[in-house]
Amino acid sequence: MIPRSIKVAAAAVALVLPFAAQAELPQGARAPDFAAQGALGGRTFQFNLRQALRRGPVVLYFYPKAFTQGCTLEAHAFAEATDQFRAAGATVVGMSADDLPTLQKFSREACRDKFAVAAATPQVIAAYDVDLKRDGTSTGLTKRTSYVIGRDGRVVLVHSDMDYRDHVRLTLEAVQRLRARR
Repeated sequence: MIPRSIKVAAAAVALVLPFAAQAELPQGARAPDFAAQGALGGRTFQFNLRQALRRGPVVLYFYPKAFTQGCTLEAHAFAEATDQFRAAGATVVGMSADDLPTLQKFSREACRDKFAVAAATPQVIAAYDVDLKRDGTSTGLTKRTSYVIGRDGRVVLVHSDMDYRDHVRLTLEAVQRLRARR
């Protein structure tokens, strides 16, 4: 028979380990600056986080793979909320490890020409701690993680959940709270 104290300790470790393996940038952290190739409405451009933050907060949402069911539904939801994000002064940018031609097509079809998507390089994936791993090995994809970054470059909100459904609502609420504080 296993002593109760060992069972309690094992349960505590089991609760902590999944979260340690899923660590993202914490709220309040300085968001790593980067530039990346992106697409908006099928046209390529160079996205620069520092420049985007001069205009207002940035919603940087990482998604695993363009044209998969959850990622397409998430892009549709962000597209439908684009006017609300703009009204709150925010820029939305989707990020994945997809290549530029795929992102160009995704920006037209799934994003409905409403917001930009950009290529997450291995350096950006590491800096934002969004490498999707299975059994400790990188899959080459990103975790579904949304960051709201304030104009000061600090992370205001982190939401990491492979279920896409709350990402738009939570990020929109965060940028609206930022807008209300002004």
